[in-house]
Amino acid sequence: MKDFIKVLLRFVPPYKRYLVMAVVFNILSALLNIFSFATLIPMLQILFKVDSGKVATRLMEWNEGSLRDVLANNADYYTQFYANAWGASTLLLVIGLALAFMTFLKTGAYFLSSASITPIRTGVVRDIRNQLFQKITSLSLGFFSEERKGDIIARMSGDVQEIDSSIMSSIDMLFKNPILILIYFVTLIIISWQLTLFTLIFVPIFGWFMGFVGRKLKQHSIKAQSLWSDTMSQVEETLGGLRVIKAFCAEGLMNGRFNKVNSQYRDDIMRVNIRQQLAHPMSEFLGTVMIVVVLWFGGTLVLSQNPVISGPTFIYYLVILYSILNPLKEFSRASYNIPKGLASMERVDKILQAEVAICEPEKPIHIKTFEHEIEFRNVSFAYADEKTEHLHWVLKDINLVIPKGKTVALVGQSGSGKSTLLDLIPRYYDVQRGEVLIDGINVKNLGVHDLRQLIGNVNQEAILFNDSFRNNISFGVKANDSDIQEAAKIANAHEFIMQSERGYDTNIGDRGGKLSGGQRQRVSIARAILKNPPILILDEATSALDTESERLVQDALYKLMKTRTTIAVAHRLSTIKNSDEICVLHEGRIVERGTHDELMEIAGYYKKLHDMQEI
Repeated sequence: MKDFIKVLLRFVPPYKRYLVMAVVFNILSALLNIFSFATLIPMLQILFKVDSGKVATRLMEWNEGSLRDVLANNADYYTQFYANAWGASTLLLVIGLALAFMTFLKTGAYFLSSASITPIRTGVVRDIRNQLFQKITSLSLGFFSEERKGDIIARMSGDVQEIDSSIMSSIDMLFKNPILILIYFVTLIIISWQLTLFTLIFVPIFGWFMGFVGRKLKQHSIKAQSLWSDTMSQVEETLGGLRVIKAFCAEGLMNGRFNKVNSQYRDDIMRVNIRQQLAHPMSEFLGTVMIVVVLWFGGTLVLSQNPVISGPTFIYYLVILYSILNPLKEFSRASYNIPKGLASMERVDKILQAEVAICEPEKPIHIKTFEHEIEFRNVSFAYADEKTEHLHWVLKDINLVIPKGKTVALVGQSGSGKSTLLDLIPRYYDVQRGEVLIDGINVKNLGVHDLRQLIGNVNQEAILFNDSFRNNISFGVKANDSDIQEAAKIANAHEFIMQSERGYDTNIGDRGGKLSGGQRQRVSIARAILKNPPILILDEATSALDTESERLVQDALYKLMKTRTTIAVAHRLSTIKNSDEICVLHEGRIVERGTHDELMEIAGYYKKLHDMQEI
């Protein structure tokens, strides 16, 4: 319950006014319930012609006895008085109408209390999803290299849904049932403290059973939700690799892997659900046992020579006792539901409480233009291995100056650190040693958005969205139609866009799946052109294209690179021959630098790479 309260304290405070309304209406509903059931006493007295043990001949003052005695005496007095004045059948009708009216008010208050909880429940779930999504967009790229996309999707969908159905559905229980139990319990004490004291013997036993099974349920729930993430990851990987799966005739292999994880999830969730189904039968059985024992003990009090409580009052006591059992049963059901939700909350918190590695500086320096140079000063960078906690150094003592307006190319074998070097400029990662400077300012001291506004990216894989050409080109930029079309023309994309079904309003499919590789890349270049950044980063922008597409894309890139500072990674050395400087990386170090002709004369790593491509 402590963890449950902590979750509520994190997310419920913005909805305090709804909470106050729910508490007020719950109190009103409980009080009206007590008074409506109290009409049973005079009804039973009239129907069975019994009295409370003595005839009430006068009204008692409040200071003449206990609250219970005064209420019982005065109720008996008025029942006898109006029965004699109006007749028994007329009085029954009046009491019945009073019961109907109070029931109408009670059910109305009950509805309003539940209606007040609904905005809290739906609002909290919305807030959790928003916080999750905002945290996902704020986390550094390094976080996602360690996590599977399927697992993150599972936490945002399945786990949040479990929080809704388990924790949020129990909010009503937390703010309604304690009020009902407290008011009903006070009423039971007023009616008969002896009976109530006897009843209390069974409540701790009842609670112990519920808590024991609930703790076991949480353990199974954590395992089941983890397996659900594995299932979602299998689906995500399969959808992304269908072409390879079919090419290698591996449908059976993938089906077997999925069936194994899916069956394990089924077995665990089955155990969770079976254990959860114990809640209602167990609470029903324990409640019935309590009623039977109380009925026996109360019967001895009623049937003794000196009755402690009258028969009609004892029936009223049983009705109130049965009413208190329902909130207790809801508590028992919640004790099963809440652990499942808390297990999901733990998984969601792994994202919500993940450390944001790339933080905005406390006092960021804001810049709008790039004036002089980019500098890597004694830069070293390493990826941390989570299992061994060892650092794997990818870049070692890099020193490089890129003046404004120049084009610098990075070449080298795969794994030499070229792409990592590019990722340090927009702060996708932060260096462990040394500094990355723009116009003499450490990028860690710049506002993150200010820094990235200066940079345009064109990557090997054109990352597009399931939207129209227009919205993909203008992504993150406010632009009119003429600007969008001009950018597309420069990128050699306007012609094929206009040949599509709806022109610039044509949807390009998931990740641009309706387009060829060259078309996707040209749309990506058009997006960079429209952003009009002073610094351009090209990461293998043409390596995956055929010759014709490469020529069109390369032409678009040359237009984009004019008057811009460009840092390019390329495996095809023919695309970077005209660069102002070429840096050759080997095992994380710059081992050669110079123009194409200078490096060919050196006859080192660069010439070896060049000759291999010429063969």
